[in-house]
Amino acid sequence: MIRTFKITLIFFLTFITTIFVNASTNKKASSNTSISGNKNPFYIPSKLPFNAPQFDKIKDEDYKPAIEEGMKQQLAEIEKIANNPSQPTFENTLVALEKSGQLLARVSLVFNAVTSANTDSLLQKVQVEEAPKLAAHQDAIYLNTKLFQRVKTIYDERSKLKLDDESLRLVSYYYKQFVHAGANLSAEDKTKLKKLNEEEATLTAKFNNMLLAGTKAGALIVDNTSELAGLSKAELDAASQAAASRGLSGKWLIPLQNTTQQPDLQTLQNREIRKKLFENSWNRCEMNDANDTRPVIERIAQIRAEKAQLLGFPNYAAWRLEDQMAKTPEAVEKFLTGLAPATAANEQKEALEIQKFIDKSGSNFKLEPWDWNYYAGKLSKERFNLDDSQIKPYFVLDNVLEKGIFYEAHELYGLTFKELHNIPVYQKDVRVFEVFDKDGKPLALFYADYFKRDNKSGGAWMDNFVQQSKLLGTKPVVYNVTNFSKPAPGQPALLSFDDVTTMFHEFGHALHGMFANQKYPSLSGTNVPRDFVEFPSQFNEHWALYPKVLEHYALNYKTGKPIPKELAEKIKQASLFNEGYDFTELLEAADLDMAWHSLSPNLPKQNSDEFEIASLKKDNLYIPQVPTRYRSSYFLHIWSNGYAAGYYAYLWSEMLDDDAFDWFMNHGGLTRKNGDRFRDMILSRGATEDFGTMFRNFTGHDPQIAPMLKYRGLK
Repeated sequence: MIRTFKITLIFFLTFITTIFVNASTNKKASSNTSISGNKNPFYIPSKLPFNAPQFDKIKDEDYKPAIEEGMKQQLAEIEKIANNPSQPTFENTLVALEKSGQLLARVSLVFNAVTSANTDSLLQKVQVEEAPKLAAHQDAIYLNTKLFQRVKTIYDERSKLKLDDESLRLVSYYYKQFVHAGANLSAEDKTKLKKLNEEEATLTAKFNNMLLAGTKAGALIVDNTSELAGLSKAELDAASQAAASRGLSGKWLIPLQNTTQQPDLQTLQNREIRKKLFENSWNRCEMNDANDTRPVIERIAQIRAEKAQLLGFPNYAAWRLEDQMAKTPEAVEKFLTGLAPATAANEQKEALEIQKFIDKSGSNFKLEPWDWNYYAGKLSKERFNLDDSQIKPYFVLDNVLEKGIFYEAHELYGLTFKELHNIPVYQKDVRVFEVFDKDGKPLALFYADYFKRDNKSGGAWMDNFVQQSKLLGTKPVVYNVTNFSKPAPGQPALLSFDDVTTMFHEFGHALHGMFANQKYPSLSGTNVPRDFVEFPSQFNEHWALYPKVLEHYALNYKTGKPIPKELAEKIKQASLFNEGYDFTELLEAADLDMAWHSLSPNLPKQNSDEFEIASLKKDNLYIPQVPTRYRSSYFLHIWSNGYAAGYYAYLWSEMLDDDAFDWFMNHGGLTRKNGDRFRDMILSRGATEDFGTMFRNFTGHDPQIAPMLKYRGLK
């Protein structure tokens, strides 16, 4: 997942709010820290390699003054551009816009990172305070009439300008961004829009705080290890350590992950404990307490519908999809509908098989959501003679990273990596690597933060500390964050194959950011539509099971021997098992997202639980034994992370990535020639050309759904 979408120098910043639990690496400083002089480390660009953040100097108290000074400086720059008496030109308007707001971008990129991955109570407070101000700041730019007139003049005369292709692309980009944000509205409607934007930003920040607190409170806590039968010793040790970190000595704690289903539901033998863990997950933000998000999300949905009406669209989805690859809600609906029959057929077949397995085992109960993964796992083991105890010893985190992901990046793109220990980090578990290009020249910095913490948002994501731009002379500094269980001291971090896939996925995003090769930051790297941005990341997942890569990193941590071919083949076969379930929960989530954002502005505020059930039933996707991957009340992607009316993008991008991988397999697989072609035609292009054209140029045809169904085992 890409945590933020359009982080440009003129940007909408999606703040990810969390709540303080553990001690932050940012130690408290005196409250009179000033933006003046050199006391505030954001005031001037970092002197570290690649302008990396100076986490050894940054204090919590530095963020707020730097954000506010950054807004002040950028607005002064904007006023200067808007009121320039000279005729609008590409240089004095659009290039000037690209250069504006550098302090704000510098602090925002770092603030966004720490409030996602290592927050505390002070950062949370700053986040809530600054969210509406930043929304107003964006409006002050995009709804500036004089500035828009300059942008429009350049856009109208673009055919007469002698500009290169990327510069022409920037002209269209800015014009469309201004119009999309409401630049053509009347003064009265602009005022209404500003108020709605500020309210939405405030509620989004509030939602994040409530979700993190609710997720923490929803952890499963038990008094006796007998209740956790089925977990390995390493998993029990990790649960004991997790409890101890909260001061719960003599207890065991399983923290919740971001999704509805929890990994341990596959192995916990006690059905009542499975039910409790599932219900803790399902109800985490619906406990009628301070962390109940339902009133917040219901109002956010209403605000978005009202905004869409102001902007001249029938609903938020129609407005949001205007600049995406899919273009319209109708195109998304057609795409999702096309996937439903094969998915439903597989899900129904799987449910019948699992129920028969339950009945055969002598149990007398109906299959429930907390049973599915447990019995699917047992059925898979019977069918493939495979379980996590066989798999995990071959997937040591360090090997997956250095001998798997880095190896694949070297074989495809010629990259090499060197770990650095002199670059300060925001938390002691974070690792930093310098990335060298195929010619040996420095390309980027890569930060890796893999272990779960209570003050860390759920899920996994990639983002930038520094964006690449030839105009600004900056190279990419990117990071990956995940939420894997941290092992007990002295034990290796052993991963499930799903965890391995997550690492490959997020590094695909990282490659997209590292290979950015643009002049203008607005068009750089991962600043692409939601339904294209997941293409490089999901494409990178394919290499996790590619034989040459797998045998290089899948080494038993006790014996050092590579994974047997028979076991690798079983993992491959088993990865297609239960695909009906996996695909159904994704389809349900995509459908639910589109339902929320297709609401008419004339409708009253919805009851989220009733709305969720009714929406899924309408599209024949209400399947109690297969709950949606995210319930509305904790659907972080759509209420906070920029995927509103965009969760379908994972499936759309999967169509692209499977089609592209099929091209690779038809042209020799893992080779430098293929890798360089993919880099040159996809990964390094940013937003410099039409994405349909970009895809067609690489594959030679429009996106096809058949490879997706093949690789999913649905056809």
